[in-house]
Order: sequence, then structure tokens, then C-alpha cells
Amino acid sequence: MIGCGAIGGTVAAGLVRDGHDVLVSDASPDVVSAISAHGIRITGPVENYTAPVSAVAPADLPARIDCPVLIAVKAHHTAAAAALVAGRLAGDGYVVSLQNGLNTAVLSAAVGPERVVEACVNFGADMLEPGVVQRGNRATFMVGELDGAITPRVTGLAADLADAQVTTNILGYVWAKEAYGAMLSATAVSDLSIADALDDPAYRPLLTALARQVLAQSPVPPAPLDGFDPVDLDGSLTRLAEFNRGSAKTHSGIYRDLAVLHRPTEVPAILGVLAGQDAPLVRRVVELILAIEQGRRSLSRANLDLLAAYERLDRLGGPLNAVAAVIGAPDRAASGALAGQPVAVKDIVAIAGVPTRCGSPGSDDTPAAADATLVSRLRAAGAEVFAASQCLEYAAGFAHPEIGDTRNPADPSRTSGGSSGGSAALVAAGVCDLAIGTDTGGSIRIPAAYCGIVGLKPSFGLIPADGIFALSPRCDHAGTLTATVAGAAELLAVLAGLPRPDIAGRAGPAAQAACTVGVLSAQLADPSVTPEVGAALDAAIAALAAAGWNLKDVTAPWLDQLPRWEETLAVIVARQAHLVHAGRDTSRYCEGTRALLAYGASVTQDQFARAAGEQADLTAAIEASLAGVDVLAGPTVGYQAPEQDPPFGLGDGNAEGRFTGPYNLTGHPAVSLPVPVAGLPVGLQLAGRRGADVDLLRVAAAAERVLRFGSPPASRSAAPTQARPARKD
Repeated sequence: MIGCGAIGGTVAAGLVRDGHDVLVSDASPDVVSAISAHGIRITGPVENYTAPVSAVAPADLPARIDCPVLIAVKAHHTAAAAALVAGRLAGDGYVVSLQNGLNTAVLSAAVGPERVVEACVNFGADMLEPGVVQRGNRATFMVGELDGAITPRVTGLAADLADAQVTTNILGYVWAKEAYGAMLSATAVSDLSIADALDDPAYRPLLTALARQVLAQSPVPPAPLDGFDPVDLDGSLTRLAEFNRGSAKTHSGIYRDLAVLHRPTEVPAILGVLAGQDAPLVRRVVELILAIEQGRRSLSRANLDLLAAYERLDRLGGPLNAVAAVIGAPDRAASGALAGQPVAVKDIVAIAGVPTRCGSPGSDDTPAAADATLVSRLRAAGAEVFAASQCLEYAAGFAHPEIGDTRNPADPSRTSGGSSGGSAALVAAGVCDLAIGTDTGGSIRIPAAYCGIVGLKPSFGLIPADGIFALSPRCDHAGTLTATVAGAAELLAVLAGLPRPDIAGRAGPAAQAACTVGVLSAQLADPSVTPEVGAALDAAIAALAAAGWNLKDVTAPWLDQLPRWEETLAVIVARQAHLVHAGRDTSRYCEGTRALLAYGASVTQDQFARAAGEQADLTAAIEASLAGVDVLAGPTVGYQAPEQDPPFGLGDGNAEGRFTGPYNLTGHPAVSLPVPVAGLPVGLQLAGRRGADVDLLRVAAAAERVLRFGSPPASRSAAPTQARPARKD
């Protein structure tokens, strides 16, 4: 017996007990010394006995071995064991792999395939100390020839090994155990027991997907074993959880290596060969195991949650074209305000070690040398920066045909919106609750409205922009896309370096009555607002009124000039984008992006100066409109998600950014909230005073509560008593 740990010790002791002459060898002097002095002691619920066994160091093995050699070393020690045996095997000698993993190729290369027998050992055992093994259960123990033949040596071997049986499909059992082992490897990154992890509904999609990725590579039909059925993976989890609850072995040997023995595991050797292009989850498991081995991560349930997020990223985000890059085992602080929470980051934000592709095949594919400041802050807060999310080309409003746009989880035939549509789609699809976007004319809030989530554009400059590829430095904002307002507040505090805000203070009815909302009737009556969006927003505003909120119609000259601000924004953004890209090779940019940059090149200095003056005028006008109200309320965008992203800045009057763009010009914080609606999502936009982002989020949280849990009236009957202009449907 080469290797006398859990499997080798159990089998060697059983052979001696049954009258066989066994010599064991182990690379650990402590194991050899303990067995030589005391034999092998088997403990546990299955059986208890001690077997006297001879033990030697590897260098003291006989020069000629013409009997069966059972190999039970860890998979990553297979080559060393094979080399040890190769120079000694003679006569009728052959090797039997009792190991985890696909090791017969290494053994065959060393001693010849005709001298190799395979086994599938699935009983649970742990080496408690050198020479002492706890056996937790009885389970599958199969032996067989690699070609499936029934030979005297395998029948004799099965007769000698307690509980062993002969099979003609040994590789089918080995591959089934590979799939089961991949699931166990995933559970080992947490501190959950095997049974608890297998039994948790949150991890079922992950575990079954892992098994499928392994089984898809099997060259033979996999065989069921101990409750694991390759054709019933979901049912297998229930059976395997029950099977493991009955075992004294509560955690895998991989977990024991990581948590107790603090030594490298055999996972990279076993799963590394399977972690190819079509098995991304297998690769993620290996990456996490290595990170734990190297001390970069600690064992915790958050690791398993991260693996589950990777599975959702592949299953839910991939088909939407929402994923630009996957970041394996991301570095992060061990604790913090966002500890263990997966966060997707728009692919114009620098993530160290990952190319910032900006949604363009014309981008520099050199990996970023350092994180953007906001990414550094996420990591310092314990967040898992696990994916770069897809975006429109350079955030300029156009999807490059080689990249494509991101589809909407509510209806994949429609766009998720631009340019932060990848982040919005990942949150809306349930891949993660937190994501980062950028917003120059509505690129956070519009996707949020289309996808039915919360999108926050903070006050200008509140979140550092270094490390973000610029579109228009005068109007660019980094912000958040989240499942809830509370998530937006959590992210904002980390990104802006603020204390964690209390945004629940105004959630009660009395506090809600103190909220005064300035209703922008001119926006609600704008021709771009469709009847469906108008009706949903009317109902939402009526719900706030019914909840006791103070509603006040706000009128002002700037609201009568909405198309003018679209032109002002287009002039500023296009001109600055032209300057950002000046001198760059734009030959691979898409036609729309090149047209926007050409438009920017045509903008004169006088035109730009005039637009900058209008920007200042609008800032003062919106600040004046906020006098006497807590927030301004209106549509986020006038229509629901279209099939394709409308172009930006080329004067075609699509009005997509008509209601969001003004707040980019002025730098006021604005948030889009989903409102109750049948069919495609609709967004209500609330805007607050510059620098008063937390106050805005407090009002938004209270509004979210009303809209989610209230009973919005179906008509305008509970709307503000002041008349609003009729909508031009």
C-alpha cells in the first residue's frame, strides 16, 4: 500500500484483519513511525479494531515487487508514487488506483496500461492522526479493468478487499464520482457540512451545474453511486444530503485539508484537467480553493455564495450578453460594509488584471495595471468584484456590432438600455443585487427604468472618477444599479467614503406625510410619454398622495424647454468625447460612435461656450425649483424598453434622455425607482439637491416602501388636487 491516509489506512487494515500480508509505505515519517509502533487503528460507527501492519519509508520498499500495489496517495502525488513503483514492479505485479481523480493515465505512462487496475472508492473516512482512521460509513467500492474485461486479477482483488465489487464499467463509476467530487469541492470552500450545503436550495443550481459540466466530458456512460444519479441531478442532491447526514464524516477531506491540516488539497490536480472552456464553474472552484490554500481567502459561506453568483452569471447573465469578463477568486478585505457581496462593475472602469474593453473591439486589450479608486473602495469594504458588465461602445450610446447590446431580462427581445445595460440586466435578472454603472445623460437611470430596478446618479463629483474611461468629464457620473434603495445607500457610502447612512428614518406614515414632492407636470405631459408610462406614473403619484405625502406641482421656464437641454447636452458630450478620443485609432469603432465623434469635431468653440453657459443657467433653475420641496418627481424615460437602444446626440429626437439629461448637466443627484405596472417596467425619477444624496435616498426609500407594499389607486382620483396639463397621447 503506497499512501496510508484515510483510504489507504482503511483498506490496509481491512486486508490485515482478513489474513493478508500487507506492507505499507508513506512519505510521512510520522505515519510510518506510528504504524510501525502501534499498527493501524480503525474507529467510528462502522467498526473499531486495530491491525498490526508493517510500514516502511518509500526508500525502503523492496527492489522488486511482483504483487498488487495499491496506490492511495492524494491525486497531486500520483506522479511521485508512479515513479516510485515503476522501477520496482515486476512479474505479475500491477497497480490499483484507490485514489480520487483521473489518475490512470499517469500510472499507465509509468508502468504500462496493462499493469493498471482502476477502483472507485466512495466510503467516508478521515485520518484523525498518524495511524488512526475514523471510518464514517460504508459506500460504493468498485474495481475493474480499464477496458471493462472481467479478469482473474480483478475478481481476486474484489474477493480480497472487503466490500469491493467487480464492474465492467469502472470508468463510469470514476466519472460519476468526479461529478460528485466537484460538488463536494464546492462545499469545501465554506464551513457548512456536506449535508447542509447539498440540502440548501440556494446552492442547488450551482451544484447541479458543476456536476453537468463534469459529466459532459465523460467518455463513457456515468454510473449511479450512493444516491448520485447522473440522469437525476436534482433528486441526487436530496438523496446525497440524506446519505451524508447518516455519516460520521460531516465534511469532505478537502475541507479537512484546508481547515484542519492547512495543507494543499488535491482539487487542482483532480479538477484542473476538467476546468476547460466549457466548464467555467469547475475553474472557479479551483481558483477559490487555490486562493484559500494561499491564504488570500478564508473558509466561509461567502465563498459558496460567490460560486452561486458565478453560476447565475453564466446561466442568467450570459444569454443576455450582460457579461464582459469574469473575475475569479477576486481579492478583497476579509470584512467590511459589503463583506462577501458580489458586485458587477461596468466595463469602462479599470479592474486590475482585466482589460478595460469599453464595449469595443478597438479598445486596448492590455490588462489594467491598477484598480480604479471606486473598485479599490469596493474591495476594501469586502465586496466581491466578480464581473465586468457589458456596455455600449465607450458609453457613447451605440452598441458595436461585434459586441452587441445587452438584452432585457423582462423581455429579451428588447434592450436593457444603455450604456450601463449590462449592470442593470445582471441586477434585474437576479445575478447580483449590487452593480456599478456610469451616467452621462441617463446611462444608469434609463437602464434601471427599462429593467425595473433602482438606479442612482449621485451628485457630480461625489464618487471619484479616476480609472474610469471618460466620455464627457463635465457630465460623467459614476453611480449604482441595485435591487433596492437600501442597496444603493450601502454602495454609495462605500464609493463616496461616507458613513453608512440611515435611510429608514422616514419610512413611517407620519414621516412620509412630511415629505414634499414637487411633481413635474410638464414632464408628465411631454409628447414622448406614452399612455402606458403615463398611467403607471399617475398611479404611483396617486399612491404617494394616498399615503399622506405632500404633493406640489412645480412649474418653471426650464421645464418648457426640455428639447433644448437635449441639444445642450449633446453639444457638450460630443465635443468632449471628440477630445477624449482625439489621436486614437477609431477605425474599428462602430459607425454610430464615429458619427458622434465627428459631430463633436464640428462643434465650434462658440457653440461649446454657449452650451456651457446654458449648463450654468439650468443648474440655477433646477436649484430654484427645489425650493420648498424635498425632491422633484417625473418620468425617468417616456417609454418602456424598445427593441434597440436609440442613438444618442445626433438630433433624431428619440427623447430617451429628455428627463435624465438635465440632471447630468447640473450635477443634481437623481434616482430611478420601479413603479408597479403590468408588463414592461416603468421608472419614476426623483431628484434632490446637490450634495444631499442621503436625503434623496431617504425619500426614495420611503417611496419604495409605498410603491412596493401600498395599494396604488387604479385611477387619478387620489392624485394631487392641483390640475396638471393634459398629456398629449
